[in-house]
Amino acid sequence: MSFKVQKTEAEWKKSLTPEEFRVLREKGTERAFTGKFYQHKEKGTYVCAACNNELFSSKTKFESGTGWPSYYDVLEGGVVTKTDRSYGMVRTEVLCANCGSHLGHVFEDGPNPTGLRYCINSISLGFKEN
Repeated sequence: MSFKVQKTEAEWKKSLTPEEFRVLREKGTERAFTGKFYQHKEKGTYVCAACNNELFSSKTKFESGTGWPSYYDVLEGGVVTKTDRSYGMVRTEVLCANCGSHLGHVFEDGPNPTGLRYCINSISLGFKEN
């Protein structure tokens, strides 16, 4: 996949905190129940922490009980997905469609109307109030 925003590893390290770099660029995961947006309830738009691309509406956020912010749908053009075979599992990774940063994974155990659960690391997100 190619992405609109292209930076070298050194440029990403300069623009992100070490923890943001670990999650967004090295596909890490933050500990459950610790993220700043896990219990966030404000109205607005969640954006990519690396490039500010709009990803999720607060209207699609729901309490999944998993410890990470969860959404049942994405904003059009906000994310792309790919198969992730790490850790001996087959999952669907969620990436920012603009810069390719790792956001989390999507599972097929969410609520209606989509039946999807986009399980996203808080550190991968920023927020813009409506």
